Amino acid sequence: MGANHSREDLELSDSESESEYCSESRQREDDEEDNYYSDAKTTPSSIDSKQNPQTPSSLDDVEAKLKALKLKYNTPHAKANNPTDKNAVKLYQHVGFNTTNSKWVVSDKVTTYLFVKLGSGDESDDENEENSFWALQIGSKIKVKVDENLQLKAFKDQKRVDFVANGVWAVKFFAEEEYNAFVDKYQSCLFENTYGYEANDENRVKVYGKDFIGWAKPEAADDSMWEDAGDSFKSPEKTPLRVNHDLREEFEEASVNGGAIQSLALGALDNSFLISDSGIQVVRNYNHGISGKGVYVNFDKERSSTVAHSTPRKALLLRAETNMLLMSPVTDKKPHSKGLHQFDIETGKVVSEWKFEKDGTDISMRDITNDSKGAQMDPSGSTFLGLDDNRLCRWDMRDRHGMVQNLVNESTPVLNWTQGHQFSRGTNFQCFATTGDGSIVVGSLDGKIRLYSSSSMRMAKTAFPGLGSPITHVDVTYDGKWILGTTDTYLVLICTLFVDKNGSTKTGFAGRMGNKISAPRLLKLNPLDSHMAGANKFRNAQFSWVTENGKQERHLVATVGKFSVIWNFQQVKDSSHGCYQNQVGLKSCYCYKIVLRDDSIVESRFMHDKFAVTDSPEAPLVVATPLKVSSFSISSRRLQI
Repeated sequence: MGANHSREDLELSDSESESEYCSESRQREDDEEDNYYSDAKTTPSSIDSKQNPQTPSSLDDVEAKLKALKLKYNTPHAKANNPTDKNAVKLYQHVGFNTTNSKWVVSDKVTTYLFVKLGSGDESDDENEENSFWALQIGSKIKVKVDENLQLKAFKDQKRVDFVANGVWAVKFFAEEEYNAFVDKYQSCLFENTYGYEANDENRVKVYGKDFIGWAKPEAADDSMWEDAGDSFKSPEKTPLRVNHDLREEFEEASVNGGAIQSLALGALDNSFLISDSGIQVVRNYNHGISGKGVYVNFDKERSSTVAHSTPRKALLLRAETNMLLMSPVTDKKPHSKGLHQFDIETGKVVSEWKFEKDGTDISMRDITNDSKGAQMDPSGSTFLGLDDNRLCRWDMRDRHGMVQNLVNESTPVLNWTQGHQFSRGTNFQCFATTGDGSIVVGSLDGKIRLYSSSSMRMAKTAFPGLGSPITHVDVTYDGKWILGTTDTYLVLICTLFVDKNGSTKTGFAGRMGNKISAPRLLKLNPLDSHMAGANKFRNAQFSWVTENGKQERHLVATVGKFSVIWNFQQVKDSSHGCYQNQVGLKSCYCYKIVLRDDSIVESRFMHDKFAVTDSPEAPLVVATPLKVSSFSISSRRLQI
């Protein structure tokens, strides 16, 4: 599938869904609304009764029929009789999804909802209180745990919420105060299910800390930094807000030599590289994407048999992109590695197999990355950063005297631990990234995001609290002012700017931010797209690639299953953006573009900013699947405001 299979083809847009929804809610309040019932809810007898209505002979007959109807639905959570009943709502279901029959249909004209506390198996009692959780029950059709997997999206102006629970549902409330009561209770249940504490001010301070109270109460947060930053970093081209750029597919390159693509190493110079389990395919960088050079280098099995029979999980370019470090996991079940292979791109050979070692003891690493955003273009670079569950360090491929180690005589040379710290308590580090000046951002299993300066890895300058989900990937802008964290169900965008006691604006990498910290923003899929993505999780969210002071990244991209999802960075920062006007809780942006592929996506990344052309506001997007890699240009020729 090409780039034309975008969000418009996958779903009704928000405006279309809301329009149809509002139209139904206004026009289907009478008996005609029954025509919107799904086929599964429409029986032959009900069709006949609507075509041949019969007038009852007396009120006694009417009462008898009503009593019979009540007995038929006499369950603990039966349908409500009218909108005035407690917790009465109107329930819709979405059908058709990406077909021409995609629409909202009425599932229950009037039903009721409850928030119930359940134990590990059934209703909670004193014995299983520790394992209990809040669930949302709507009539007899929905009973689901309250968590982020619901992907609940609120529409305050419509008194409506949408969510995912074995399908896509919408609940319409009959009064604004009923909508507000539901949302407040939902937020409280979500907090308790996430953190294990009752939702009150004392426990919110316990979870977030007193300096981050704006994260717990976003309505009270200071958004001035977002607005100031948005104004300061607008590009000179004045890229319009609220723009859906067209995606034009320029190149499509099939994987050669029968190897499935495992990872993608984009170069900022002439070439990029597709890594498979048997070798490396070299592709050429162009202004409209990447295209093959017909060069495929098989791993040198004589030099290292292990690399030829393992799957490289991470590829890191260095030394002006003439060398590549390949890191493979110890086992298929664990991401850690005890060493890596150095691949010389110019000769096409693995020249060394390095070991991770500290104080004479072999250790492992979970991840590696360059010293800074532009370090891979440094021809003399010999150092890189390493991360493990409780280690953050810098490795040097030279010996302690500054000389390059003799690789000819050393079958497995040892990397030199030159800087870093091994934390005594479990930090559960998961991922990290670097800024242009070498500052480091680290994401953790508990959801915390820590900021370290380029000069110290022992003490974080700033530690942002978790929102309840592990951070699986993290990225940072070149200037260090914005951080993008990936979780399974959403992305979190953080502004690191603050004003110190002297009135100077700094980032959280340079000093402690105090209590004037802006609330983050979330980037989410709307419930329809979330359902289409299935059980797949968000992975590897990244900014577009800038390595020059004064330039601002323009877009954000993440993968989820067969989707590449793209957000306009300037739009997300804009506090007046329409997504934020009728929301509750942390501001969430649902305005994005989707590229759909035929297979699960290995990686989606923007090429270096130098490959942007005059008719495009962005360098090409490269999307790799196991069997092919495609390049897309985000065109500015046709803009839709």
